[in-house]
Amino acid sequence: MDLRRVLRSSSVALVGAALLMSGCSSGDGGSAGAESKPAEQPPNSTRTPGGDAEPLRPLQKKIPADLAPYYEQKLKWRDCDAAGFRCARLTVPLDYEDPSEDAELRLAVSRRKASGDGPAIGSLMVNPGGPGGSAIDYLRQAAAVGFPAELRDRYDLVGMDPRGVGRSEPVECLSGREMDRYTRTDQTPDDADEVDALATAYENFAKGCRQRSGGLLEHVSTRDAARDMDVLRAVLGDRKLYYYGASYGTYLGATYAGLFPYRTGRLVLDGAIDPSLDALEINRQQTGGFATAFRAFAEDCVERDDCPLGTGSVQQAGKRLGDLFEKIDRKPLRTGSSRTLTESLAATGVIQAMYTEVYWPRLRLALTEAAGGNGAGLLALSDAYYERGSDGSYGNIMFANAAVNCADLPPAFSSPGDVEDSVGSFEKVSPVFGRTFAWASLNCAYWQVEPTGSPHRIAAAGAAPMLVVGTTRDPATPYSWAQGLAGQLRTGRLLTYEGDGHTAFMQGSQCIDAAITDYFVDGDVPPEGTRCE
Repeated sequence: MDLRRVLRSSSVALVGAALLMSGCSSGDGGSAGAESKPAEQPPNSTRTPGGDAEPLRPLQKKIPADLAPYYEQKLKWRDCDAAGFRCARLTVPLDYEDPSEDAELRLAVSRRKASGDGPAIGSLMVNPGGPGGSAIDYLRQAAAVGFPAELRDRYDLVGMDPRGVGRSEPVECLSGREMDRYTRTDQTPDDADEVDALATAYENFAKGCRQRSGGLLEHVSTRDAARDMDVLRAVLGDRKLYYYGASYGTYLGATYAGLFPYRTGRLVLDGAIDPSLDALEINRQQTGGFATAFRAFAEDCVERDDCPLGTGSVQQAGKRLGDLFEKIDRKPLRTGSSRTLTESLAATGVIQAMYTEVYWPRLRLALTEAAGGNGAGLLALSDAYYERGSDGSYGNIMFANAAVNCADLPPAFSSPGDVEDSVGSFEKVSPVFGRTFAWASLNCAYWQVEPTGSPHRIAAAGAAPMLVVGTTRDPATPYSWAQGLAGQLRTGRLLTYEGDGHTAFMQGSQCIDAAITDYFVDGDVPPEGTRCE
């Protein structure tokens, strides 16, 4: 089982650069049929961007006296990577409303200076999403070599793991063995006993987070993380923030713009989240995103002679996948190790492969093997999703994901009965994944800390022009979310990628890459209505 997150983009491991805002994930346990095409909000939709959600109001421009020491601190840089990165620790208050030297956090920061001969434009912060993705890992593994040379030449590239994430006071919840049990829990319960088992798993997960992470859980919201970014901006000597955020990173970047519009520079928000949606709607709409992704995969698969889902229609492919999940639910598959593949792990493996076309060949092979009784391929995909190491240890992304999501919004459901009343609406959106996503939305109901956030709209009036990027068949962050965010931001400009996969930058579109690079380097915003393929 996993906590549905808004996956981080370029690293392609769900939970976002993706998991979603409130729940667990894995696949459906037997729903059959074709994936429906979720409604795409047209550019001229009559829906008011942000609806009736309360506005996010900016913080005062003047730095409060009790926060001045944090804004004026000097970082102690040290060499930490053969590729030219230097590292430091940023000190921030645990509680911005009541800062105290007795309650501070030290956040990990990494930077590689601009490599060009001319003067640097400034610092370009990055965040790959999640919530829970490590910005430092992303920067080293992707941005440093994947970003266009113009960006590496003109910007100091900077990554800071947000509070509760990676190297920055990480949230902890369960041991490796406990996580192994947790991820095997049936996420599509068939009877009262299985419902109770799933609810107990969520409750034990929440209790583990509270016991191991304590008071940190009360201060890991996106708003807290955005305020940390402003401290880092000032300490780096930048008058305004320059930023690339993917998936959940768009929510973090947009929150920054809403709180500090007067210090917002060039922001690219790629694979955007609509902050005006509540947790239930986010989970239901993300279900539609994965329906779109599965349809694209199935349409490609059934045209191939080796498709493990047959060569018929997309509807038949969905039925065969559901049948496979039901078979695994009855009898888990061997994997060549001491671990067997359960239905929940199998479904998570399929979901992992929906993030990018690059995984499609691997998924076809894994499904072929599973049909023959070997679950090793799907288990490997599931392990990648959960960031499970070969030694049985887990990264903290699943823990941080739950902590941030459950802090940012009230839970989608309050009880198993609420889920049972809504399963039908999820299955209508996605016959294959709907049941899983519905039950995944229950996890925050058992969280041990009250949420501090609520749905809101972000105008960021007075901010510099911002670029919002949406992919038309994005599984984790549906295209309509990019439309919604761009419509709320007073200076937002929507850039559309007609394609598959989660996020668009550095995913193979020269049109997208050129538009984003020109924006960062020269400040040129693409013309209204620009669409790339």
